[in-house]
Amino acid sequence: MAKPKDNPNYKVIAENRRARYDYAIDDDLECGIQLHGSEVKSLRRGQSNIAESYATVDESELWLVNSYIAPLDQAMFGHEDRRRRKLLVNRKELAKLWSETQRKGMTLVPLVLYFNHRGIAKLKIGIAKGKKAPDKRATEAKRDWQRQKQRLLKEHG
Repeated sequence: MAKPKDNPNYKVIAENRRARYDYAIDDDLECGIQLHGSEVKSLRRGQSNIAESYATVDESELWLVNSYIAPLDQAMFGHEDRRRRKLLVNRKELAKLWSETQRKGMTLVPLVLYFNHRGIAKLKIGIAKGKKAPDKRATEAKRDWQRQKQRLLKEHG
């Protein structure tokens, strides 16, 4: 994925920051998202949330469920703010996602919604397994240790 400093059009719209805390992410995948007219303008204003959403494979299609895109007041034809949105992936990727979620008990978690370097809205979804409480504590302890280590290096360096 392109970095913001390399591309002026790259812009993060919404990020699911809790996803990496609540889930162990095995793999991630960039996919397109099918939007209606006023949804794009609302995203450009940064009025969206993917924190409570998830992705699912239904009837050989990939869907984003429970994501929020704020409706625009001045839009001629508005949109439903929490509708199911179709995600665009090729068949090979869809088959892989379906098999992962069916066989291994994994789930599809949206990680970040952004505009790519061409100005097209993309969603990065992660193939993840839910963490138990001890795993979350271990992750938190590791993060605290990394912070403490950086602080010590900064003081003595």
